[in-house]
Amino acid sequence: MTEYLPKELREQLAAAQRHGKRKRATRSVHVGDEAFAIIEMTDAGFALDREDAPRLRGLIDIYEGPRHLYQALIVASAEDGDLMRYDFKRNTATATTAPVDFVQDDNRPAGLLSKA
Repeated sequence: MTEYLPKELREQLAAAQRHGKRKRATRSVHVGDEAFAIIEMTDAGFALDREDAPRLRGLIDIYEGPRHLYQALIVASAEDGDLMRYDFKRNTATATTAPVDFVQDDNRPAGLLSKA
């Protein structure tokens, strides 16, 4: 059906669809001071809008809103239509607490009560 539409209208429709996908995206890639919306994400990698995405490579941070989810090492893999796909070489989930260097007892006290 879209082949009967004029070329300009098809381009505008495609641009509106890309804009809608970027607007709905909740996850983003942060590289230095720049941020790019993630259109698709899998265990093996993610995809960005080809027009906005540079050929990223190296260490990046992935956020969902203000929450830091992953720190990953990536390489640009291929262009797929309107998307630029990136593959993870390493993808590490971030921790909210610092690691401890000793074994913690499972039945340790949750807190102390004062004598007063």
